[in-house]
Amino acid sequence: MSTMEHAEKLLQLTETATSSFHTVEAAVRQLKDAGFTELDSRDDWGLSSQGKYYVVHHGSSLAAFTVGSEFTFREGFRIAAAHTDFPGLRLKPCPEMDDEGYARVNVEVYGGAILNTWLDRPLSMAGRVACRGEDAFHPAVRLIDVKRPVFTIPNLAIHLNKEINKGIELNKQTDMLPVAGMIGEKLNKEDFLIRFLAKELHMQPEDILDYEIGIYNADAGDVIGMDGEFISAPRLDNLTSVQALLTGLTEGERRQGINVIALFDHEEIGSRTKQGAGSLWLNTVLEKIMAGFGRDRNKYLGTLEESLLLSVDVGHAVHPGSPAKSDPTNKNKLNGGVCIKEASAQSYATDCEAIAIVQQICEQENIPYQKFANRSDGTSGGTLGSIASSVLPVRTVDVGVPLLAMHSSRELMGAEDQESLVRLVRAYFSL
Repeated sequence: MSTMEHAEKLLQLTETATSSFHTVEAAVRQLKDAGFTELDSRDDWGLSSQGKYYVVHHGSSLAAFTVGSEFTFREGFRIAAAHTDFPGLRLKPCPEMDDEGYARVNVEVYGGAILNTWLDRPLSMAGRVACRGEDAFHPAVRLIDVKRPVFTIPNLAIHLNKEINKGIELNKQTDMLPVAGMIGEKLNKEDFLIRFLAKELHMQPEDILDYEIGIYNADAGDVIGMDGEFISAPRLDNLTSVQALLTGLTEGERRQGINVIALFDHEEIGSRTKQGAGSLWLNTVLEKIMAGFGRDRNKYLGTLEESLLLSVDVGHAVHPGSPAKSDPTNKNKLNGGVCIKEASAQSYATDCEAIAIVQQICEQENIPYQKFANRSDGTSGGTLGSIASSVLPVRTVDVGVPLLAMHSSRELMGAEDQESLVRLVRAYFSL
């Protein structure tokens, strides 16, 4: 697959993965196309060599794994993890607002979004809706993606705010409320959002009980640059990694062991949820895999000693307008290859032995890579690697593609870096 083919595959995912639930839905489609079988967490798993399986966890997290044809229990798990969520805006309960005749919706900020990048954009919404079911303990759950712009957050004109180009602090409660339309006969101020959802889902408004719905940038992604060297798109953090893990797992050729990917939700808000990397869910999946081959807990725990976790999330590229924000000797560039991220504070999972493994894979396969470290007088976030490895004590290393405009509603990456990341994950699951 060429660089542009990898770019197009990633852009296809950014079009469909508009919420963490839709990220999992898109992942399931790719896995089914590759011949994977769905498992249920409530069942005992009867597994076989050369098997390919996946399991969905609470709708927004997913694990998938392949069993090598020569699997003999001596090898550890090779695991790669990414996250399904991204910064943005989320609808609150009872969101309908009437402001000077404008229908607006009440939202809260999810994760560390760059707020001003959400202004004057075409915005849509996606997520899941809980509806009345056959009994109180089994509500019906429906996914929804409107797939067309229905909101916008208009800027205040410079004529009315002459200081705007000097920098304006946006208030999350008053300045970030999307406009949906005008209050009138078509939009009743009491329930216009619920009625809209009911119409989209072909149900009655009174059957909708609750929802988890995010507002997303409806812009299409593009390959840009004079030579097509960049990808500009919403949700590159962390769909770059999700796509690399799916491709790497489905194309991996390792015969001796078990390859696993884990796609976690809620990384952008700390990972400490039932669907997040800070839960025991991945531990549970791995133990059930071993139990599916008749191995007890002691055998499972022994397997962890030979296991490895690749935490795959985006990193920071050096900014051409602010190079001083980067570490003086570890400046990562777009199209410079995969970032191997290190931090002594363990905000990136740092283990020199695990890093040496990744470096040797890159050198053996001629995959470009670069080292990343924060400036000593600042930090630039963390990933799920150190959180996941605190509950799953295996060797761990953080890698990912470098980005500009991380956490903007539209981000920028090097097209060649997606190909490099896919090649790394594929090699990790093959050698």
